[in-house]
Amino acid sequence: MNDNHIIVIAEAGVNHNGDLSLAKRMVVEARKAGADYVKFQTAVPELVISTFAPKAEYQKETTGEAQSQLEMCKAIHLPLSDYAGLKALCEEEGIGFMSTPFDLVSIDCLEEIGQKVWKIPSGEITNLPYLRKIGLLGHEIIMSTGMASLEEVETAVRILENAGTPRRNISLLHCTTQYPAPMDSVNLKAMDALAALGCKSVGYSDHTEGIGVSVAAAARGARIIEKHFTLDRNLPGPDHRASLEPAELQKLVEEIRKVEIILGDGHKAATPAEQPNIEIARKSIVAARDIEEGEIFTEENITVKRPGNGISPLLWDSVLGRKAVRAFGADELIEL
Repeated sequence: MNDNHIIVIAEAGVNHNGDLSLAKRMVVEARKAGADYVKFQTAVPELVISTFAPKAEYQKETTGEAQSQLEMCKAIHLPLSDYAGLKALCEEEGIGFMSTPFDLVSIDCLEEIGQKVWKIPSGEITNLPYLRKIGLLGHEIIMSTGMASLEEVETAVRILENAGTPRRNISLLHCTTQYPAPMDSVNLKAMDALAALGCKSVGYSDHTEGIGVSVAAAARGARIIEKHFTLDRNLPGPDHRASLEPAELQKLVEEIRKVEIILGDGHKAATPAEQPNIEIARKSIVAARDIEEGEIFTEENITVKRPGNGISPLLWDSVLGRKAVRAFGADELIEL
């Protein structure tokens, strides 16, 4: 794996709609697309959502208002017993497994099945008991920061640190918590503010439509890209509309892998691809007209022209005033 490798997380979330067979298909499709991880969402809905919690506007638009938020989530979440099998399938397929817990019982479930990389969602960034419990585990953490101020992010990082997870094990994802997120809300420069907190890395959790913003974030320095995906955007459920279908996910991965290549190593020098063009594009000192042997080189009898396989124009001042060692015809490369 090269130093520029950008981790791509295919966010399956709850786009399986509570159907384990659909979740398994999503694992396979994420692997085929080339993602590094497929990520689910683990929750006991009754422990996460009160009976009084309203739906978000985007949830009303995509699922209607007949169900409450709690009823909707109960219908689309898998039972905790399904996640061990999903993790085993990921290992079999050769793709990383990850699931975001939304309550303390779900944290226990994922710890029991051996999850090593933990994803904290934006909505839990102010949940002290939750943050403390994950921080106590001491594993690698990726935390989304949607809706949060920089001060709230710093507070959450300190809670995780104080619980036992060092800052060097925490990555921060800039995020806009809206589905889909409008372009004028993206603010990719906020990744710079997150980077200043001195954590392991920064990335971007993308809720915009399409793949352009993710590719732009990768080019701007995101080390992790997370993007929702679905098997079919027309499926019922709250998150399908802002998700990529498998072919689009594959295209995203391909474009991000191109970004890894074009980022390079940061060393400024002529590349192998440029070498053949140096002689063609650069110039040399040549005779401006016929010059006799012994004639003094002046600004009137020498000039600078292509090709660049003779004396470099950088040596112009050292050539002026010297005698021609032989006769030169017009445009002939000067020799000393």
